Amino acid sequence: MKKATETSREANHQTVPLVVETAAGPKSIQMGFTAQRLTPHGGLALLSSFLAKIRFRKALAEALPHRPTSPNAYAPVDIALGFLAGVLTGADKFSRVGQLGGDPALPEILGIEAVASQPTLTRFFSGFSLRANTFGFGSLHRFLLGRLPSQKGGYTLDLDSTSILHEDGHQEGVRVGYTPRGTKPSHHPLVAALAEPKLMCGFWLRSGDTAALSNAGNFLEDTLAHLPTQVRVGLVRADSGFYSTAFLERLERHGLDYIVVARLHRDLQTLCKHDDAAWQPTGVPGLEAQEVDASPLDGPPQRRLLIFRQRIKDRPQAGGKTLIDVEGYRFQALCTTLPRAWSPVAVWRRYNGRADVENRIKELAHQYGLKSFCSHSFWGTEAACHLAIIAYNLCVLFQRELGLLEKVELSTLRFRLFTRAAVFSRAQGRATLKFAIPQPNAIGGVICSKNSAASSLPSTAIQLARSRHEPHVFNAN
Repeated sequence: MKKATETSREANHQTVPLVVETAAGPKSIQMGFTAQRLTPHGGLALLSSFLAKIRFRKALAEALPHRPTSPNAYAPVDIALGFLAGVLTGADKFSRVGQLGGDPALPEILGIEAVASQPTLTRFFSGFSLRANTFGFGSLHRFLLGRLPSQKGGYTLDLDSTSILHEDGHQEGVRVGYTPRGTKPSHHPLVAALAEPKLMCGFWLRSGDTAALSNAGNFLEDTLAHLPTQVRVGLVRADSGFYSTAFLERLERHGLDYIVVARLHRDLQTLCKHDDAAWQPTGVPGLEAQEVDASPLDGPPQRRLLIFRQRIKDRPQAGGKTLIDVEGYRFQALCTTLPRAWSPVAVWRRYNGRADVENRIKELAHQYGLKSFCSHSFWGTEAACHLAIIAYNLCVLFQRELGLLEKVELSTLRFRLFTRAAVFSRAQGRATLKFAIPQPNAIGGVICSKNSAASSLPSTAIQLARSRHEPHVFNAN
């Protein structure tokens, strides 16, 4: 009887003819309506299944500080999961996350009551504090990083700072500070990443007028404290914004090897002006190096100072600083505790791998909404950024679960998996998602070969269902 009623209801919908232009002339297409529950985000069910496998909902609930008393209030974990889904589907504002409330199947896919509206999200993020962010999100990061295996020699920890512009400038912590676009109202956060698995492991939001080095030592301590026991740090890399005697000494107290760019103050600039005999070839065209006495650093004997000069004619894209007195070269100084078995060029190459953290920051800013989510509350903004970073880490771990050898960006995941139209139904009490699978070699480029993105959905679902709980490891680039 129920099936007949639904069929009758659909039959009563009006059908409207539309005219489209083709090469053969005008053509009529009938446009009808259906009461079926459709979703453009059916592929998120695969990620939702992964979250269930790692018991993410329980860990997220324990990390959130909210304890609602109203029986009609949404569960905080439901609000957070809806926000994560918004980030993964391309929302970069709270209002755009709220628009997902019109998707009838998404709550079923995520296992939540509903996707929260913008006012609910605003109230949700106003409930965070310094303590909640430090301990709650710290434990959540530790939970996700706990899926990493131990690694001989340890992982490489990259530290950096970035600028998040908010030109309206009325939110807490938004101050005029230096950015790549000049002095602008912004936040100036610190970030930390593990290089080999390409995972983020630390984030501190700071006001826009904060210096790069401000509170960097405490940020390092907090990041190390929230790493799982099997994730050992073997090397720390940082740019000149982190260069100070106090910060280097803190790294040394932890027994951590490091490579930090030294600032070219006057004493080091004098060393850059040595004649050609002082510079040693490295085997890299246009790159020469010298290892000098580290006494200007007043450091321990194991601390090394390496200075590099790159001939601009041979290496026009080289980074570093130019000196008026020495034309045609750019200079860079690296301070390191790597043993002398590491040649200067080996240290230089190892530091250059740090540039990949910039790609992580750009991906977070442009694809996960890190540069756009901003609450009036300072701690609410930091919480939104933490959840965006957690969405990023979940995507990386999801790819590891599938055994992918190369990490892909969120835009690729959306195209290949997440943005897949599906029909949602509940037949005999069982929720079902049905995806349309085009025929091979379909005209119009929908599917042109068995290796196309759309055809990967069924195999990915089967692979996820059969995957083991042991983590997979990406090839390090």
